[in-house]
Formats: sequence, C-alpha cells, structure tokens
Amino acid sequence: MSGHSKFANIKHKKEKNDAKKGKIFTIIGREIVVAVKEGGPDPANNSKLRDVIAKAKANNMPNDTIDRGIKKAAGDADASNYEYVTYEGYGPNGIAIIVDALTDNKNRTAANVRSAFTKGNGNIGTPGCVSFMFDKKGQIIISKEECELESDDLMMMALDAGAEDFSEEEDSYEIITDPDDFSMVREALEKENIPMASAEVTMIPQNWVELKDETAVKNLQKTLDLLEDDDDVQYVYHNWDE
Repeated sequence: MSGHSKFANIKHKKEKNDAKKGKIFTIIGREIVVAVKEGGPDPANNSKLRDVIAKAKANNMPNDTIDRGIKKAAGDADASNYEYVTYEGYGPNGIAIIVDALTDNKNRTAANVRSAFTKGNGNIGTPGCVSFMFDKKGQIIISKEECELESDDLMMMALDAGAEDFSEEEDSYEIITDPDDFSMVREALEKENIPMASAEVTMIPQNWVELKDETAVKNLQKTLDLLEDDDDVQYVYHNWDE
C-alpha cells in the first residue's frame, strides 16, 4: 500500500467530478431523496442526511440547491422510488470491480452495467464474488496543507471520537472508522473545523493489483469510464493500482 496516495486519488476524482458537475450533483441529489424518505427532512434527527449534506458541501454543491432537494424530497410523496443495487464482477486480468447504483429502473441499470463490463472485456459475477476482497469502512482524508493541527493532536482527536485507525502519508492524513461510527467521527472533526478533502463510507481493497499490459489497461479504463458516465451508477470501487 505504500506509495498508493489516497489523497492523489481524491484530487484526481475531484478533477474528474469538476468536469462532470452535473453528474455528481445528480448522485448527491438522489442520495438526499433516499435519506429524507428514510429518516425525515430534519438533519438534526437524521444522521444519514447530515452525512449526505457534508458530502454535498465537500463537492461545492450550493446551499440553496441542497435545501431545495430536501424540501422537494419531503414534499413529494410521488418522488421517484430509488433503490440501491450492487453489482460485482471482474475487469481484465481479474481486476475486482464493485458497482453501487441508485436506480428507479433495475432492468435498465443491469443492462447498462453488463454492457460496460462486456465492452471492456470483463464480466459480471455473482453477488459476493469480489466483495470479500474489500473492507467496508468509513474513510476520511485530510490534506496536510489545509490542516493546522499537528499530526499527534489530530490522531488523538480522531481516536477519542471513535476512529479505528490513523495514518500519515506525504501529503495527507487518513482516518479509518467502522461504518457505524463514521457519522460520529466525521461530526466530531467538523465541530473542530477540521477541513476534510473526502469523508465517506467506502470499500477499501485489501490488496492493490498492477496492470502492465496496455490492452488490459485500455479495456479496464473503458469499463470504468462507461460506468462512471452512467447516471444510475453512484460509486465504482476497484483494486487497480492506477
């Protein structure tokens, strides 16, 4: 894992998202709908909604857009009924891929995801075929440039709030939590005005795989691009060491 800069990956993702602002806002908008339907429109009483709002702000979604999304979800009983669905499969050379989607049409989404795998010379597998290679964790990435605290102080703050692990890289700090403790840790850092480059519950590969074959790299990139361009796809996790 050494040399695998998570912060560099975050920056790379954010640059891609900046180029596709509409897509990331659509993703977060749908998450707001689901969070409001599950726990109500008041963030004070809905930790899932608080997490989505924090994610929205980290992606520079305007406050009025967030508020509109919450009000619309709360007032529209007929709003689309989105369902979470997960697909697992293999890219070239056995690269493990997990796709999280939020959709109002599972048949459409399944066809699009299958097509993305096929076009990149990969294939969809059965549920559980690759998820055992990942750990579901809360992950908070903090840029060293933006954080004024010393690493020891930040580590103690995170661990006292309930974090499982703290690590330091050249350009960032990484805080890992149990998924159930993620909201509590994120909110503790937020109260202390700690700037977070990324804060989300994610799937972290247990091992990273390098690809040296150019054709395999091109095929895998094709699959990932097709998946990330699909409006129903929320997140794509893989163990490719880019």
